[in-house]
Amino acid sequence: MITLETADKALKTVYLGVVGNQLNVSANPLLTKIKQTTSNIFGNEIRKATSFGVSGGVSAGSESGELPGAYGKKYQQFVATLKNLYGTIEISDKAIRCSQNSAGAFVNLLNEEMESLIKSSTFNLGRMLYGDGSGILATVNASNEVDAEYLSVDSARNFIENLACRYVTKAGSQYTADEPIVVQHVDRANNQVSFNIGPAMDYNGYKIATLNGLKSEITGLGKIFDSNASSIYGLDKNMFKWLNPYVKTNVGAISETVMQTAIDEIEEVSGSEIDFIACSAKVRRAYQEEIGSYKRNIDVMNLQGGFKAISYNGIPVVTDRFVEDDAMYLLSTKDFELCQLCDWQWLEGNDGKIIKQKDGYPVYTATLVKYAELLCNRPNAQAKLSGIIGA
Repeated sequence: MITLETADKALKTVYLGVVGNQLNVSANPLLTKIKQTTSNIFGNEIRKATSFGVSGGVSAGSESGELPGAYGKKYQQFVATLKNLYGTIEISDKAIRCSQNSAGAFVNLLNEEMESLIKSSTFNLGRMLYGDGSGILATVNASNEVDAEYLSVDSARNFIENLACRYVTKAGSQYTADEPIVVQHVDRANNQVSFNIGPAMDYNGYKIATLNGLKSEITGLGKIFDSNASSIYGLDKNMFKWLNPYVKTNVGAISETVMQTAIDEIEEVSGSEIDFIACSAKVRRAYQEEIGSYKRNIDVMNLQGGFKAISYNGIPVVTDRFVEDDAMYLLSTKDFELCQLCDWQWLEGNDGKIIKQKDGYPVYTATLVKYAELLCNRPNAQAKLSGIIGA
């Protein structure tokens, strides 16, 4: 007979490895390129000394002249707080009892829950990689009638059906007193979103954030390329210019010359090599048209995790739904690290059990957890092109 103990054991011994591998390798093509490490963890913080520039004390000289002095490499310390990443599954008591006499039915039940967990986690991990750590999904950008079916937002790319959200003040500093809302439908063509509860007031200028993620997400590309941010990882960007990435706005038509200029600039300034390019589907189509205009074949690359990409001089060009419609990121992924306290683990109680009854409800839950933060050791080795006219 299938019992809660059986389910508990299956989640620990069978599903944990599978789910962890899926989230680490197959969740997002950018994530597969980023090194994951447990180094530099001190309590709840990441502290890492990162170097910039080169070592001094190297020069030519005369045969009998004074030798050059030694000038050590310059270092600064990054400080960041580990972020708490959670994924919860929920199984009703009725569903467990209905399948307790059938191992096949029970396996199907767990498989369905795991697939749902992987899909949800994949979406949110991908969104965080390109986000700014604020947890804000979008800004309401038009006045709406009370109880209107749709809200107009500046971009609908971060929304998906059944995603739980909350309204945030215009300043983006805190949640409003409104109750949580759940996404019902996303009109991506018109950047409109409908929720289970219509707007109770005119929310023009207000933000919408994930249910519990306000100011709690990993430091993604949005933060690294945020020109309004005065600091990152505890360091002043004005004082340390190498914390500022290469940015070109109002690009217009995409061309290989524009892309190569950014790559050359990165290699000359930082010494790093661009090995990953991410863009929106619109920008990829524009790039494909650029290649097609020269009657050239489009090379296709197979990437780790089962992803496919077109190629620019051997560099994969990947589309990602979380990249802005008019943008392209040119990245040196060797300069990124996902610092983590541990890999994905089930949250266990004092009794060692991971499946627990939800207080006051006939359902059981289990929570997957990871404590991590994304570090970019060389922000000046990263580039972003925006204002690209899409196809």
